Amino acid sequence: MKIDNIIEGNFQERPNRFTVVFETDGVNKKAHLRDPGRLKELLLPEAKLLLRPADNVANRKTKYDVIAVECEGIWVLINSGFHSDLAAELIESGVVPEFSDYTVEKREYTFGNSRIDFLLASGENVEKEEHKKSDRMLLEVKGCTLVEEGHAKFPDAPTIRGKRHLEELIKAKNQGMDSAVLFLIPRDDPQIFSPNWEMDPEFSGTLEQAKKQKVLIIAYAFSVDYHDHELELKPLKKVEIKVKVEI
Repeated sequence: MKIDNIIEGNFQERPNRFTVVFETDGVNKKAHLRDPGRLKELLLPEAKLLLRPADNVANRKTKYDVIAVECEGIWVLINSGFHSDLAAELIESGVVPEFSDYTVEKREYTFGNSRIDFLLASGENVEKEEHKKSDRMLLEVKGCTLVEEGHAKFPDAPTIRGKRHLEELIKAKNQGMDSAVLFLIPRDDPQIFSPNWEMDPEFSGTLEQAKKQKVLIIAYAFSVDYHDHELELKPLKKVEIKVKVEI
């Protein structure tokens, strides 16, 4: 995935959840932050930001979107608006064995009381009504930006919605449909992934239950390269899953 038309700035403050004040060419400006996480380990004073002029600025209070932030010499994508396309590219690339027989049938698929990011279908039997459940997979995508000494953790803030999504995946699995959760880690330094038990024990416990119910849990890291006003993300590696980590 390539994201172009990038400008650079320096983080100044985050007056609310979805707004960032940044400095560029000696002028402070506001940008929209499309990431619900706390990002406290990333949005440090004067941290380098990559931003992009927004579309339809006439209908917005901010004229820019935050794309990425630099942390300890690496770029980290902090814009959840790209997660769906990034996941779709990963699925279609065939680099993840668990998805190799599937294609995207529908995005934002309603199941139970939730909208799940993807409904996937196996290529050969998509049209066969009798194979609908066994040849389809529900896939929920989560973005994970918190990495401490190679240890990726999700979430970085409590998420009731995330817990509900996992419960729907468990329900789907029990009804005979395959289901999976994909944690996208848009940075290149993670070695292991686990739920953030300290931050959100309820989500973490539900993820543990999902694993026991054979819901697929996959974490995937990306290289994030920036040059000539263009950010490029490439699939890098699967990350080892440890639902429970010794402290």
